[in-house]
Amino acid sequence: MLIGDVARRSGVSARMLRHYDSLGLVRPTDRSDGGYREYSSEDIQRIFHIESLRSLGLSLREVGRALDDPHFRPAELVDDLIRQTRERIAAETQLLTRLRRIGAAEPSGWQDVLQVVALLQALGSKSAGRRQRAALSSVEEGPVPVEALVEAVLSETDPNVAGALRWALAQSGDDGLALLAEGLGSPVAEVRKRAVQSIAEISDSTATALLQEALTSPDIVVRRYAALALGARGVAEAVPTLIDMVVEGTNDVDAADALSALASRAAPADRIASMLVDRLAHDTAESSARRRLAQALADIPGTTASRALADLSHDEDRAVALTATYILGIREQTS
Repeated sequence: MLIGDVARRSGVSARMLRHYDSLGLVRPTDRSDGGYREYSSEDIQRIFHIESLRSLGLSLREVGRALDDPHFRPAELVDDLIRQTRERIAAETQLLTRLRRIGAAEPSGWQDVLQVVALLQALGSKSAGRRQRAALSSVEEGPVPVEALVEAVLSETDPNVAGALRWALAQSGDDGLALLAEGLGSPVAEVRKRAVQSIAEISDSTATALLQEALTSPDIVVRRYAALALGARGVAEAVPTLIDMVVEGTNDVDAADALSALASRAAPADRIASMLVDRLAHDTAESSARRRLAQALADIPGTTASRALADLSHDEDRAVALTATYILGIREQTS
């Protein structure tokens, strides 16, 4: 079969067939009297084998090796192709994401496009200082897509950069809350922590609702951050978690401050004091926990807290009794 017929039947151009010949991949078995290439059925079958291997992403050199090397191990090559394909997909996905973010910024001209690209590159820099500067400047220099800020804040490990990113994200309002809510469900504990910290810095009703939902999270770290933020917002649902934090000694000072802020409203003060007293009655094993509970009563107004402290001033645990006595003295001086 002549080269023109082979090209029509195989779908491989005559030019490519000549290229295969020059590389030694497929050399026609015969030549016609006129010097034209003549391909046998075996040659045509080899052409189809070459095209099949090329469809997997093999280079022509790799195709030749696969067909001619008796020691060739296809499994190794397939594994390498899988790796290369994943890298290519990751690169293409990253490019697609960047293009979408540029589009979301709605640039009015190339200068805007270049500015967004520069900010996105800075947010992905290996330099913590450069990332922090990008976060701080993002609010003033131009609109950075909120998706980029959320991705950055959920992956940031440097505390200073993370703080700057949370601040920048808070300036964008509640646009990033849906993405941060997804972060709360991440299988990675650090991502969940960063998500709740970021939500806590957005002061609107949608963020508050997300924090209230976070109080039921199976992740205790998420619950604690949510409780601290809700306490500052006057949400009484946070009280049980805050008291748990006092008992456990985890950010207990912050938790006690949040309880004090909640108790500044007359209605919940006695309820908070009663819950603290109830925990005192049940958490008798650890002296340190009872002492922290007594300290938490210090800034809780009302008679319930005062009576509890008076009782504790006669507690069998001397450390608890001394703590309660000291607090009573302070309360009497300021009353």
